[in-house]
Amino acid sequence: MHELTVSLAERSYPIRIGAGLLSAANGLDETCQGRLLLVTDSHVGPLYADALKTAIGQPDCPVWQMPAGEQEKNLTRFSELLNAMAAHRMTRDSTVLALGGGVIGDLAGFAAACYMRGIAFIQIPTTLLAMVDSSVGGKTAVDLVAGKNLAGAFHQPKAVWIDTDVLKTLPEREFRAGLAEVVKYAALGDAGFFDWLERHAGAILAKDPDILASAIARCCEQKAGIVARDETEQGERALLNFGHTFGHALEVLLGFGELVHGEAVAIGMQLAADFCSEQGLAPATDGARLRTLLQTFGLPVTVPPGLRAADMIDKMRLDKKAQHGRLRLILWHGIGQAYIAGDIDADDLQAFLHSGCGA
Repeated sequence: MHELTVSLAERSYPIRIGAGLLSAANGLDETCQGRLLLVTDSHVGPLYADALKTAIGQPDCPVWQMPAGEQEKNLTRFSELLNAMAAHRMTRDSTVLALGGGVIGDLAGFAAACYMRGIAFIQIPTTLLAMVDSSVGGKTAVDLVAGKNLAGAFHQPKAVWIDTDVLKTLPEREFRAGLAEVVKYAALGDAGFFDWLERHAGAILAKDPDILASAIARCCEQKAGIVARDETEQGERALLNFGHTFGHALEVLLGFGELVHGEAVAIGMQLAADFCSEQGLAPATDGARLRTLLQTFGLPVTVPPGLRAADMIDKMRLDKKAQHGRLRLILWHGIGQAYIAGDIDADDLQAFLHSGCGA
């Protein structure tokens, strides 16, 4: 069992990582107070909802289940969940249990942030991507037609419970997509972790439980430190979006679901690295190492055909990191050396993307 703490100015909360966390009580019931609502989706609910209710000692806990998929993370589902919370007579001392991947965590967390101006919620991520990234740090949101995660709030969870055993039922594509976020942490600020991932790639793909738990803990530890220093993304926390500005644009242009989030992030990281190499900002050898590691993990590294560079730029201008109408990207000087770039020449970027998109 790995136990970490996210230490914030006003309060702290635990991250508990271990195999079989949901198969026995493990003290989870101590965190669940007040009226509960378990929020999940049609993929995860049938697999783990009953086990979670048993683990917390509340077999009659009500469940709100929605269809699975990124396309469901919208204002319609958000409204439905709020109404369900009211129908279950939840009050300010109630708690939402978010059992699922990033979509469930984001939507349930945003609903918890807004219901009665904020109630408690607990993140119980069931995908690798959510375990290492979206479940920690309090970012909650839904997508709009115009872009990804444009409506949301910062709302920290009461706790994060990570049961690595649930990865056994995770589809292989989703598992590999989660590895993109694992690579991201190494690429942006931990060259030693990048070396470790290269050495242990085979064990990771084989889903060695100890290796996976160590990788998840290292990602969570890095994110917990960044969030503690910059909770609402005024500075350093923006580094966690390495690859995301490109990736989010791809998701919107292709339609949510064509690329899963981690695949889009993998392409976005490689675009960022290649742009830096082209501009003389980082060694091309580091970009090549990134490409090799991503491909070893079965992740895409090139822009899908049929996209236009101008459309990419247009969507990137809507990114939440943009300021005063100017593009702001997370770039790097090499592995482990990400930085915030607020002076991007749009013509240079469009020329680069034109070459990458072929249009």
